[in-house]
Amino acid sequence: MLGKLNLLLLIAAIASGIVLVRSAYDARRLYTAVDRARNEANRLELESQRLEAERHAQATNLRVEQVAIDRLKMRPITPAVSQDVDDKRANAASPVTGAQP
Repeated sequence: MLGKLNLLLLIAAIASGIVLVRSAYDARRLYTAVDRARNEANRLELESQRLEAERHAQATNLRVEQVAIDRLKMRPITPAVSQDVDDKRANAASPVTGAQP
């Protein structure tokens, strides 16, 4: 009877050791996964900040003006390129406002 009890306790101790080793392995694996996820989150945060700074740099007035001149071939307005519109003719031709003498 004492031999069976010793055998049962030995099996319980071995099973307990296996469970302990397995849980330590799982804990290390999960800690590594959390560490990787934190590193990825930090990388994504830095990328987000970089993209935000790049977007801000692209949206400056000087940059918009440069793109308008270079790509869209726009030019600054001057009296030489502007045209005056006669309000009387515009009002008479407009059906919405109606013609007033």
